[in-house]
Amino acid sequence: MSDASPGRAPPHAPRTAQGTGAPVAVKPRPAPATAPVPAQAVPDASPQIALELLVHGVGGATPEQMLDDPRTVCVAGDDTAGIHRRARDADAERHPERYRDAPVPEAYCWSNLTSGDSSRALWLLLLPFMVANLAHWMRPPSARTRLARGYEVTVRILALTLTVLLVAAACEVALDIVAWQCAGHAGCSRGKSWLGFAAATRHGWWSQPGRRLALAASVPFALTALLWWLSHRTWYAYESQRPDVPSTPAPAQPAPGTPAMALPGFWYGRRSVAVLRAAHTSAGLLTVCAALTVPALRYDTGRPGLLLPVLGWTLAGVLAVFAVTACVVVARADRSESGLDDTSGPAVARVLLAGSTALPVAAVLYGAWSRPGWASHGRLPSTQAFSAITVGQGALIAVLAVAAVLLQRRRPPEFAGAPVAMHGLAGPAVALLGCVLGGVMSGGVAQRTADWLDRGGTPGRSGSPLTGPPAVLSWEASVIPAALLLILMVAAGALWRLRRRQAGLCAEVDAMYPGKRHDRSRTRRIAGVIARAGLTDSAPALVAVVGAAAFALGAGAVAGAWAGAGTPGEAARHAPAAVSALADTAQSLGSWLVGAGFVALVTVGRRAYRDTSARRTVGILWDVGTFWPRAAHPFAPPCYAERAVPDLTWRMATWTRATGGRIVLSGHSQGSVLSAAAVWQLEPATRSRVALLTYGCPLARLYGRWFPAHFAPTRLRDLHGDMRTWCNLWRRTDPIGGPVGVSPGAPVDVGPLLDPAAYGRDARHPLPEPVLGHSHFQADPAFAEQRAELLARLRRP
Repeated sequence: MSDASPGRAPPHAPRTAQGTGAPVAVKPRPAPATAPVPAQAVPDASPQIALELLVHGVGGATPEQMLDDPRTVCVAGDDTAGIHRRARDADAERHPERYRDAPVPEAYCWSNLTSGDSSRALWLLLLPFMVANLAHWMRPPSARTRLARGYEVTVRILALTLTVLLVAAACEVALDIVAWQCAGHAGCSRGKSWLGFAAATRHGWWSQPGRRLALAASVPFALTALLWWLSHRTWYAYESQRPDVPSTPAPAQPAPGTPAMALPGFWYGRRSVAVLRAAHTSAGLLTVCAALTVPALRYDTGRPGLLLPVLGWTLAGVLAVFAVTACVVVARADRSESGLDDTSGPAVARVLLAGSTALPVAAVLYGAWSRPGWASHGRLPSTQAFSAITVGQGALIAVLAVAAVLLQRRRPPEFAGAPVAMHGLAGPAVALLGCVLGGVMSGGVAQRTADWLDRGGTPGRSGSPLTGPPAVLSWEASVIPAALLLILMVAAGALWRLRRRQAGLCAEVDAMYPGKRHDRSRTRRIAGVIARAGLTDSAPALVAVVGAAAFALGAGAVAGAWAGAGTPGEAARHAPAAVSALADTAQSLGSWLVGAGFVALVTVGRRAYRDTSARRTVGILWDVGTFWPRAAHPFAPPCYAERAVPDLTWRMATWTRATGGRIVLSGHSQGSVLSAAAVWQLEPATRSRVALLTYGCPLARLYGRWFPAHFAPTRLRDLHGDMRTWCNLWRRTDPIGGPVGVSPGAPVDVGPLLDPAAYGRDARHPLPEPVLGHSHFQADPAFAEQRAELLARLRRP
C-alpha cells in the first residue's frame, strides 16, 4: 500500500477506462441533483481561493515528492507530522488572483508518526499485541447490545493473556532455564563466568535457589517496566492529544445510526488506554511475583515451621485477589466515544497499579529467604502456567467465535448483504493468529536459550544438564512443520488458480487495446498483473485455513503435553522406529524453525534500527496495523490516526473559516482512509466546502470487508450522502485499491482506468508504458479532470 511516487508527473495521452467491451473515455461526471448546503458567507472582494490538501499513503513520501518541487516550506506542524507548501505558495492566501485556474497544492506528511524514529523498529516484537488489537475492531456490525459488549470484553481479556504470556516467557528463560536449571547443574554452569557466582556448586550467598530466582526476576520486572514506559510515552504523544472541539456541543447521546467515526471522542482514547495500561502493567508484575512465590511456597508447605507457609499463602492470596481485580478492570475499560473524556479513570485502577508495584518487594523478600536445604531439580513448578494460558486462550477464542456468529446473524437490516470477511469470523481468526504469534515467539526464545546453554545438545535428553522448557512449548514447536506444510499446499493451490486466471484474462486484455498488434508476451504480462492484484480478495480464505489449522494443531499440542509423557520425542520413545523418528524430526525441526523465525524477526528489527530504507519498510506494517486506536491492548504500537485525523480536521476547519475557500482533500491509499475519517469528523458547514478525491483506495475492498462495523457499504453511502462531492479513481491492476461501490445521486467511482496507458510503442508513446498498479494516479489525465469537476461542483450554489 505504499505511495511509490506521489509527485505530479506529466500526464500521458488521454487514458480510457477498462471494461469488458470497448473502452470508454473518462469524462467529468454531472453535478448531483441535490447541492450541498453552502457555508456561511464570507465577505471577499477578491477571487475565491481553493486548496488541494494531499495525503500520502503508507511508506511515506517527502514534501518535495508530493509537491513536485525541490523548494518546500513547512507552514504548520513539525518533522513528525506537518503541512508543507511550495515556497512560492507560502503566502497564497494574500494573492488569490494567482490561483484562478488551479488550487493551491498543500501536502500533509505523516509517515514519521510510524516510521521516523529508529527505535520504533523494535515494535516488531509487539506484533502479537497489535494483531490482538485489530480483532477488537473486526466485530460484525451491530447496535451497542450486551452481546457486542461481551465480544469486546472477551477481546480485552484475551489481550491481557498475551501480556501474561510475554512476561511468563521472560520468566521461563530467566528464572527457569538460567537461574533454576543451568545455575543448579554443575555441567551447565561450568565455564560461564557470568553465571558462576550464583552456581549451586559454589555454596555462596547467591547459590540458594530462591535467591537465584529473586536475582533473575529483575529481567521480567525490567521488561514489564519497559512496556509500561513505552506505552506511557506514546500515550502522551498520541492519545493525550486533544482533538478540536466543535463549535456546536455534541449531544450526550448520539442519534441512532450515527457512525462511530463521526463521534467526537472516537480519536481520543486517553482514559481507556490509561486504565488498560494500569491493568496490564499490574498483570505483568503479578506474573513475576507468582513465578517467585509458587516454588518457594511448594517447598515451605509440609516443612517444619509455620511462619514461612503462612507468609507464602498470604502472599499467594493477595496475588489472586489482585489478579481477579485486574481482569475486572480490563473488562470494564470501555471506550468513551460520544464525548471527550478527560477523567483519570476509576480509582480501583490506580489502587491496583500502586499495590502491584509494592508486591514485588514482598515476593522478592519471601523468595530470597534463607532455605539451606532447598535444591533445584527438573523444571520450575510454575511452568504449568503455559498450559493453562494456552487452554485459556483457546476457550476465549471459542467464546469470541460464538459471539461473532451471533452478531453476524443479528446484524441490523441496513448491513444485510454487505460483504464481510469470513462471514464475521475475521475477528476470532485474527485473535487466534495473535495468540499463535505470541506462542511462537515465546517458545522460540525458550528453545534457543536452552540450546545455547546446553552447548548444542538437546535439552531433556539423557546426558543433558538441562531439562528444557515446558513440554507444551516443545509440542507447539513440533506442530510448526505440519502447519507450514499446510500453508505451502494452500499457496500451491492459489498459484495454480492464478495461472488459470491469467490465461483466462488474455482475451480480455487484448480487447482493452483494439486495433493494436498484440504480442502474447505483453498480453500475458498485463494479464498476470491483473490476476495477481485479485489475490488480495483471497486473503480471507487463506486466513481461515491457517486459523483452523492452528487451532486444531494447538489443541493437539496441549493434549499431548497434558498426557504427561513429556516432549514428543519422549512420548514416542517406545513407539515403532518410524513413528519415533518422525516425532524426533518434528520436534527438532520445529524447534529450529521457531528459533529461526524469532531470530529473523530480531534481525529485521536490528537492521531497521540502522538502515533508514529498511526502517521505512518496517513502518509500512505499522501504517496498516496501527490505524486503529488501542482499544484492546495498551502495549500495542500506538495509533497514528489519533494524531493525523485531528490534524486534518483542524486544518480544514480553520482554513475554510479564515478564507471561505474550497478544499479538495486528495488521499492516496492509506491516505484515503485517513481522509474519509477526517471528513466524518467535520461539522456540516465545513463539510459543505470540502470535496474528497481518493485513488488506490482500500475503503471498500479491505476495510469494508475486514472492519464492517465502521466501513460497510451503508457507512460509505452515508458519508457520500453527507458530502455529495466525492470521486474515487481505481485500476484493475491495483492489488490494494478498488471501487467504493456506492452511488446515491452521482456515482463515486471513475474507472477502471486503463493501465498501462498504451499496449505498445506508437507516436504518442515512443517508449514502452509501465504497468502502474497502485502508484502514479496523478499522472493520469482523469485525475486533473475529476479534481476540476469537484471544485466546480463546490462552486455551484
